[in-house]
Amino acid sequence: MLSYRHSFHAGNFADVLKHLVEVAILEYLKKKPKPFCYHDSHAAVGLYRLDSETAQKTGEYEGGIGKLLGHQPQSPVLQRYLQLIAQLNPDGVLTYYPGSPVIARELLRSDDSIQATELHPADFPLLQQQFAGRRHTRIEKMDAYAGFKAMLPPLHKRGLVLIDPPYELKTEYQDLLKGVQSAYQRFPQATYAIWYPVIERASIEAVLDALVATGIRNQLRIELCVAPDSDGFGMTGSGMLVINPPYTLADEMQQLLAEITPLLSATGFYQIEQRVPE
Repeated sequence: MLSYRHSFHAGNFADVLKHLVEVAILEYLKKKPKPFCYHDSHAAVGLYRLDSETAQKTGEYEGGIGKLLGHQPQSPVLQRYLQLIAQLNPDGVLTYYPGSPVIARELLRSDDSIQATELHPADFPLLQQQFAGRRHTRIEKMDAYAGFKAMLPPLHKRGLVLIDPPYELKTEYQDLLKGVQSAYQRFPQATYAIWYPVIERASIEAVLDALVATGIRNQLRIELCVAPDSDGFGMTGSGMLVINPPYTLADEMQQLLAEITPLLSATGFYQIEQRVPE
C-alpha cells in the first residue's frame, strides 16, 4: 500500500517539530571537522510547493510553519531553521517547504554523505532530482528497512538516521521496532531520530515502551501537542524519540519548545523526557 503522500501535510506542526530536531542534531554533528552520514528512511519528494493543490486542500502548513513566519527567534536552532526556509523562498513569499532530506542537503558540508530511500514510484524520481550532481549521495528506490540492511553502516562512523514512517499500515509499529533494532545493531554509534504521531495515547505509549524494552540505551522523548489528548481520529500532537542524542539536545529543545508552543496553539503543551539513561 503506497497511498500516503506527504504533500498534503508538508509544513504542518508535526513537520515543524521533526525538522527543528533534525536541524539541532545536524548542527551539533557539524561541530566536529570529520565528515558524517545522514540517512533518511522515508524520504518522499524532498521539496514541497505550498501553493500546490494538495497543500492548499488541507492548509495544514498554516497551523505550522505559517504561524512562525515573522517571529523573531530567540532559540539559535529556530533561527537557523527559519533562515533555511527564507533561503528557499528568496522573494519573501512562502511557496516552498523542505522535507527532511532537502534540509540535510542545505545544511551538510560537501564531504558529508547523504543516503535516502523512497519506495513510492511517483515520489522517487522527484527525490532523485533534488540531489542531481551532489557527490557523496546515494538515493535508492527501496523499502526503508531493506535500506538499513543495504546501506548501514556507512563509510563515515558518525551520523544521523531519521526514521519517519507514514504509520498507515497495521504492521507499521512492529516493522518500526524490528527496523530500529536492525539499524542499531549495524550502526550503534549513530543518532537515531524517530518521528511518531500522537493520535491515541495508549497506542503510542505502548510503542515507546517497546522501544525501551529493546535494551537500547540513551533514549530521549521530545513531544509537542497542539491539543489535549483525544480518543478521536485526529492527530493532536507528535514526537521524536531520539537515541544517542547530542548532550545539548534536551536543553536546546526545552528553550525552543517553550518559545514556539504558544505560537502554535493556545492549548498546546510539550514534554521532554529522558526515557532511558546513557
